[in-house]
Amino acid sequence: MDHIVFLDARSKEIDNLLKGNKTMIIRAAQGQKMPHGRVSQGDILYFVNNNNDCMIRAKGTVSSVFCSDVLTVEESFETIIRNQDKLQLPDRLFDKMAGKRYLVLVGLENIIPVNPVRFRKNEFVNMDDWLPVGRIEEFIFQEAE
Repeated sequence: MDHIVFLDARSKEIDNLLKGNKTMIIRAAQGQKMPHGRVSQGDILYFVNNNNDCMIRAKGTVSSVFCSDVLTVEESFETIIRNQDKLQLPDRLFDKMAGKRYLVLVGLENIIPVNPVRFRKNEFVNMDDWLPVGRIEEFIFQEAE
């Protein structure tokens, strides 16, 4: 399964993945939301900055997935702290994620840049920060100039 995943542009998450400083991404929420239960080892993630350019800039393979059950605030903090060496969350994102009841931690490998390519965002009824797409080829719009 292929997924389009939006990452924080301000924190340069894509750059940090490509440099190898970051090897894990996180999603956190008060309820179960995407990608909880919808991402698996071996899936391919295509990374887009969350600055509305809709350009896929890198991709990586899922090496591990942790989908939590309901966590206490303390358990949520502990889980993120335990994985911070791989997450490399700046304080702003740490504060946003820590304490949430549900966490999804996705380990990554084989992270490589791709020639920037635009995807057709109008194909999605609900634009979230994680879009399972099946096969990415069906959503590519045009190559960037």
